[in-house]
Amino acid sequence: MASASRDFLPLPPGSFGLPFLGETLNFLFDPNFARKRQAKYGAIFKTRLLGRPTVVMAGAEANQFLLSTQMDCFSWREGWPGTFRELLGESLFLQEGEEHRRNRKLLMPAFHGPALAGYVDTMQALIDRDSQKWARLGQFTWFEEMKQLTFEIASTLLLGSAPGAETAQLSAWFTDLTAGLFSPPIRWCWMPFGKALRARDRLLHHIEQVVKERQAHPAHDALGLLVQSEDEAGNRLSLAEIKVQALLMLFAGHETTTSMLTSLVMALAQHPEVWERARQEQMALMTMSDRVSLEQLRQMPYLDQVIKEVERLYPPVAGGFRGVIKDFEFNGYRVPKGWMALYRIDAAHRDRALYTHPDTFDPDRFGPDRAEHKRADFSLVGFGGGPRICLGLAFAQMEIKLVAAHLLRHYTWELLPNQDLRMSQIPTLRPRSGLKVAFQPRSKTTSP
Repeated sequence: MASASRDFLPLPPGSFGLPFLGETLNFLFDPNFARKRQAKYGAIFKTRLLGRPTVVMAGAEANQFLLSTQMDCFSWREGWPGTFRELLGESLFLQEGEEHRRNRKLLMPAFHGPALAGYVDTMQALIDRDSQKWARLGQFTWFEEMKQLTFEIASTLLLGSAPGAETAQLSAWFTDLTAGLFSPPIRWCWMPFGKALRARDRLLHHIEQVVKERQAHPAHDALGLLVQSEDEAGNRLSLAEIKVQALLMLFAGHETTTSMLTSLVMALAQHPEVWERARQEQMALMTMSDRVSLEQLRQMPYLDQVIKEVERLYPPVAGGFRGVIKDFEFNGYRVPKGWMALYRIDAAHRDRALYTHPDTFDPDRFGPDRAEHKRADFSLVGFGGGPRICLGLAFAQMEIKLVAAHLLRHYTWELLPNQDLRMSQIPTLRPRSGLKVAFQPRSKTTSP
């Protein structure tokens, strides 16, 4: 009966735009596409993107609906372009149901508990080495440097790669792979997608050799843990499964973290009062130890607030696509099976009903006195939410805090003039200029 009554509900307001093309070009090239339509139609509207009718849903309630309470209406696999499925393989990212639950459980040990504690020293060594290199450079573009650092951390800890020439080669292949995710699926070898396919094959071949080495000689990096991980029945992942999961770990392990770190150092430079409070917190901790320990990471409440505010104001990705596999009703509108759904992360993060002056960078909104993110569930979803929240969340948060703490303790920087700090969203959020800075060691008398 409920299904019959739903049939009489209207479709969401909006426009499908041009035949087949729909509003795809507006969506890709107008950064305010969704905000304009939300202002016109409300928190749910229809459009056509990439040849498919699409419903766009905005706000904390919509996030909870898609990510948790009604997630059975949606498919991850059907929500992403074929280029993602082909380049990233049948990994956790695209798996559903029992297969996803089983594989997520097998991957979990590499990203939580004792494994994380074992990553701290390696992360710090790589952060220290790269920050010394940045000091020697003096001036550089930070997005590219952050990307190198986060890839080194991911490939070293997740694959056991040796920093240096091997990591540089893997990073170059990964750059080609990422460029193909949003390109037309033309397989000619000189086209971006053709280059991406070749890079994928090279990366998978490298990973296969490392997996075989881990099977013969177990190690304590993430891949070593993955090779040894078993479910309750004693089943392990196959070689083919491990290869695609490792490829996903590399992708997820550095792309979004690079975006967050770049936005973080930019925001600190733009808000010296926030920078100074964060620095003073680190100075107090340095009286106990110059090195950042796992225990110290739990004693940085203000830095936690700053990182949450970066996640809120500068989420690495603007939203998430899902395939609609079951008709559903939301806010009095009917959405048919076969459509695509897009939930907008930035809509909840800038909701004036939840966040005071949402366009202002204000870490105090996450302090215990205000706790604005607790006004509604699923109001802070930069890393997703619900049962499929980002598996590497704890890994990413630890890495971001280690980088931020090290920089606040030992270095200072300023943004160079005459650069474009408007934010580009594809493939992940970053300043168009890449963030050009002047960087130097902090003397004892230096202030931001």
